[in-house]
Formats: sequence, structure tokens, C-alpha cells
Amino acid sequence: MSRISVLVAAYNSQGFLQQCLDSLLSQTWKDIQVICVDDASTDSTPDILDRFAASDDRVVVKHLQRNVGQAKARNIALQMADGDYVCMLDSDDWFGVEALESAATVLDSYPATDCVLFQVEQFFPDGTVRHYPMPSFTTLTGQEAFEASLTWAVHGLYMVRTDIHKRFPFDDSSHAYSDDNTTRIHYLHAREVRQCKGVYHYRQHPDSVTHQVSARRFDYLKANESMRRQMEDAGVEERLLDVYERERWINLIATYMFYFHNRKSLSPEDRHNGLKEMKRIWRTIETRRLPLALRLKPGYMPLRPFWDFFRMQEEVYFTLRKLFKGV
Repeated sequence: MSRISVLVAAYNSQGFLQQCLDSLLSQTWKDIQVICVDDASTDSTPDILDRFAASDDRVVVKHLQRNVGQAKARNIALQMADGDYVCMLDSDDWFGVEALESAATVLDSYPATDCVLFQVEQFFPDGTVRHYPMPSFTTLTGQEAFEASLTWAVHGLYMVRTDIHKRFPFDDSSHAYSDDNTTRIHYLHAREVRQCKGVYHYRQHPDSVTHQVSARRFDYLKANESMRRQMEDAGVEERLLDVYERERWINLIATYMFYFHNRKSLSPEDRHNGLKEMKRIWRTIETRRLPLALRLKPGYMPLRPFWDFFRMQEEVYFTLRKLFKGV
């Protein structure tokens, strides 16, 4: 049994995977289990994983025959985890050399702490590095961390006690994005949440799921819907449902902006399905929960019950933004 299990879901990651795994095997904390799930990659990712597993028995590899998405791949890894603590590392990211030791030391030192956030450095292709801005805190209650995570005032890159993670595995309700919901659920059920000094290097690049022009982008709306459902099931306060409904609405507008700028790159079927999904989500928004100022803001008015009017608003709004702001 290892003290820390690290989950690595990999799909066509040949350009970054070696740096990712090197950063794990060179950690100052040596007692780790690195569980890698190859999500049916079509490049040399499987070979790279097998090579690492052959050279270090701390690395365990599972190859999938079909692509299932990041959340399901991580859940397969989670089932194999035997550590006291669990964290995940995306296959295109890497840890600072003392990251795992720093997080585990906090968990060992504070028995009531269930989640420990890493410091996140966002690494951009031009070499720019930006620190993820978070409010300064020593300790948050789980409820406080959950509330802050609804708007990502605190991020979702952390180490958690394994019993919590196994009680609440990754949300796999959509192919992409829904795994983010799990962070919030972990915070909600945590007693305390703290930070450590360990660094998670978060690579920003155009090939990542969040930056690709793909119909997967519409999964974000389904993932948000799943989060809303889980909040209702957990009986969270009405004011928090208000906060998250605002986020869902803003995300719907942002998704329409994605559609507006990229529809020519999508297939006719993807365009049709994307519009259908946006309309479905538009109908589910509880507009009474939205701030009045937002409901009256051009480009953000719900215009219920007329979907065609709403679409016309978005087309005019984003056309004018493109003309006057270039975005």
C-alpha cells in the first residue's frame, strides 16, 4: 500500500507525457502509486506508458480499447488506488518536485483537513507563467470552499483523502467537463480545506479539450446541469443555487459565443445538435434566480418563451462585439 496514489488519464499525450511522468518519479516523496489509464490513444502514448511501467514498479498502466473520456478513465484509475491520499495529474501537466510531499505533510499534520490545494502556475505557449489568483486563506470549511468553487474563486487541483474520493468518484455524466463537478462535491463533504506550497504546473495549449474547436464544447452545458442536480440532491442553500444558476446562464451565453465564432468549423450535424442542446438548457434555466441587472443586460436577456428571439439577440450581440471589440 502506497501513501499517495496519483491518477493520470492519458489520451494522445505523446508530446507532454514524459515530462508529466518524470515529474512524478522525481518527487521528494517516494512512496507513491502512479496509475496511468491510456484512453485508447492513437499515437505513441501507450508505448511511453509501457516503457515507464517497465522501468519503475510504482507505475501501473491500464490500456482501454475504446475512448471513454477523462472522467471514466480517471474512475478506472481510482478503483485501483490503494493510497491514503489521492490526487490527479493531467498528462500534459507536471508537478513541482516537492508538490506531493508538501500536500501530504499538511494532511498528516491536520487530521481534520480532507483536501489540500496545490499552488497552480499556468504555463502558456509563449513562455508566460501566471499564478492562479486565489483569496488568501489558511483554512476554509468545506462549505466555504464549496461556495468559492462555484465561481472557481478557488481552483480544483488538490489532494484528497482516499475515502472521500472513493465515496464520490468522478462525475462521468458527460464525455468532457463533468469531472470538474467532483471537486466541488469533495469540498462540500470536506471538514476542512487548506493550501500547501507544492506547485501544480498547468499547461495551456491549443490542443487541450478546453481549447479545441469541437462539439465536445457543448458537453459543458450538460456538465453544469449535472452539477446543479447534485447541489439539489445535497440540499444546499437556496442562495447557492442562485449563485450557480447565474454561472450556468453565463456559461450558456459563452457557449453561444463559441458557436457563433466556430460554426463554420463544425459539421452540419454538430451545429444542429449544438443548437438543440443550447435550446434545451435555455429552457431549464430558472430565470427568477438570475440577478435583475443580468436579466436586463443586452446579450444576456432570457427573452422567454421565444427561443428565436433569444437567438436573434445573441446573433446581433456577438456581431456587434466582433465589429467594435474584435471578439
